[in-house]
Amino acid sequence: MTDTQIRTYSGETRREQETEASEDEQCPECSGRLISDTEHAETVCSECGLVVEEDEIDRGPEWRAFDSAEKDQKSRVGAPTTNMMHDQGLSTNIGWQDKDAYGRALSSRQRQKMQRLRTWNERFRTRDSKERNLKQALGEIDRMASALGLPENVRETASVIYRRALDEDLLPGRSIEGVATSALYAAARQAGTPRSLDEIAAVSRVERMELTRTYRYIVRQLNLEIKPADPESYVPRFISDLDLSDETERRARDLLESARQDGVHSGKSPVGLAAASVYAAALLTNEKVTQNDVSEVANISEVTIRNRYKELLESADTMAV
Repeated sequence: MTDTQIRTYSGETRREQETEASEDEQCPECSGRLISDTEHAETVCSECGLVVEEDEIDRGPEWRAFDSAEKDQKSRVGAPTTNMMHDQGLSTNIGWQDKDAYGRALSSRQRQKMQRLRTWNERFRTRDSKERNLKQALGEIDRMASALGLPENVRETASVIYRRALDEDLLPGRSIEGVATSALYAAARQAGTPRSLDEIAAVSRVERMELTRTYRYIVRQLNLEIKPADPESYVPRFISDLDLSDETERRARDLLESARQDGVHSGKSPVGLAAASVYAAALLTNEKVTQNDVSEVANISEVTIRNRYKELLESADTMAV
């Protein structure tokens, strides 16, 4: 044997928190599986107990936490990278408060210095026109998503779609706002939380015609796979906005399913079908809701609701027979 000191572990001293090392690492003595003992900073053989490596570097934090709240409180790492920022959140931000680390107000000379630093920091963060373009577009996506109540995953997907459009040079001849709105509309449909074109156009800075034209162009050029909007995906939002019961939501879904089997969906607006199903379901469950209430929530005309809900009820009667 060599001069290397050899110690062995008994089975009782092995801890449950030991994690397995990579499979290609084997014990030099018995070719057994090596495991990492994080408590003792050693790598040992699970078969013969040979200590292969000791005094390993612990790359974890020096503190311990016993619940998630304490872990979040003690953690000193920054925010995770995100596609919602043009630099993915990796750059440094200088706070707008003119105060030092102790909360004391800065002197006038220090405030002027910090203002100059903020100016130069902003210039370094957006060094070329592409980054300035991306920064403006991502700000638009975040603003519209907030107005529409879209979740974080939709914003991230919209940011990725816009980055792809920018990388493939699809922006010349089109406005930044138009491409950003199209990316958000496509991302919402991909995520199963669609918004109607009227809702998107209401919070956008571009006209509906430009939005639809740009959307078709982006989808075609980027080969995005977007399924037709499902009317059922609008139902939970309409039910929540109208403060209706779960029974009404279930009846609305049943009406839409009957209409799908009967072929009523074909060629109809999914928003109109969803709104009509909610109104018809409310009538069936004796809940007080008017066509005007549903019209305002769904942003469609009362005439559409009247036409569609009659078709849904007829389809449900046909399927019942």
